[in-house]
Amino acid sequence: MPKKTVEDIDVKGKRVLLRVDFNVPLDVGTGAIGGDSRIQASLPTIRYLVDHKAKTILCSHLGRPKGKVVENLRMVPVAHRLSQLTGLPVNTASDCIGPEVESKVGTLKEGDILVLENLRFHPEEEANDVGFAQKLAGLADIYVNDAFGTAHRAHASTVGVAKYLPAVAGLLMNRELEVMEKLLHNPERPWGCLVGGAKVSDKIELLQNMLKKVDALLVGGGMAATFFKAQGYEIGHSLVEDDKLGLAKKLLQEAEEWEAPFVLPIDVVVAEEIKAGAPTRVVPITNIPSGGHIVDIGAKSIELFCSELRKCRTIMWNGPLGIYEIPQFANGTRSIAVCLSGISAVTIIGGGSSAEVVEEMRLADKMTHVSTGGGATLRFLEGATLPGVKVLLDNK
Repeated sequence: MPKKTVEDIDVKGKRVLLRVDFNVPLDVGTGAIGGDSRIQASLPTIRYLVDHKAKTILCSHLGRPKGKVVENLRMVPVAHRLSQLTGLPVNTASDCIGPEVESKVGTLKEGDILVLENLRFHPEEEANDVGFAQKLAGLADIYVNDAFGTAHRAHASTVGVAKYLPAVAGLLMNRELEVMEKLLHNPERPWGCLVGGAKVSDKIELLQNMLKKVDALLVGGGMAATFFKAQGYEIGHSLVEDDKLGLAKKLLQEAEEWEAPFVLPIDVVVAEEIKAGAPTRVVPITNIPSGGHIVDIGAKSIELFCSELRKCRTIMWNGPLGIYEIPQFANGTRSIAVCLSGISAVTIIGGGSSAEVVEEMRLADKMTHVSTGGGATLRFLEGATLPGVKVLLDNK
């Protein structure tokens, strides 16, 4: 069911607790922000609140401080970047709850912005602690969730606060939900799903759900080795999940029964070692050497995948096709990104590593939608209900 959004309520003069996903990459040494795409993604909601004279209180996690204060994971650099992007002064607090924060909130004027300190400095955040959620909720009159990337987590700032405040979606959250709902229930056809990544276990529910919905399912990345072994091929020293071989065989069988194209690579790049500079060669999947590691898809596989994708009117891509962190093994992933950027279709990048690739290659504006969710996108496309979405008010 569609959710109420920030545009459906009166925010003038109200204290609005806005949950954002400002978990941006930081340089550990300098504290400099490595990329601000997540900050930019929430700018429409922030500007809406400022323009409609709300008192905006932003909260987010940053990194994995594991419930302790970590100096290089403070929100100050993020707040500074937000100020640069908006051209507005942005206040900060040295904590996210407590008397000092309450005092700062009490001084906010209409149109002001306050960024709270890293939520995960408190272990109660990830534990969805009732007391912590009540203290956060006590800072505001309205709760707005614009953090789609954390909507699959039942934390105090994504679920707990919604028990104590009217809870609605931000503009980014609403856009993500609209795109994903259309993708699942009303896509332009034919539609293809390209799934990469290292492990079948991470995406088995996604593959099972997509198989029943798509016109073509393409699988690459490290997980392809499990499917190769399930078909009886040699996979050398490549990562394989032996406990998932039965599932891989079942998926291949179901694809045959559904008469849905299940496309696997036909050639791969193999290396003697998984490290930069290692000798490599391209071999057909029927001739993978016993001592080799599969590190990327080959040129014929790239051509095959692009050919299949060009037949589609809707495409969803999630997961790299090789070990893209090592540039030498990133050709397949980067080639697919370029391919998608030139296809006249609805192209949806399913967050995570895939989003990082298209943003790094400056191809994001060539795609229809680049999701800000990684795990949240996967869970949604698996057919799961996201806790952070479920608690928002329905737009009846």
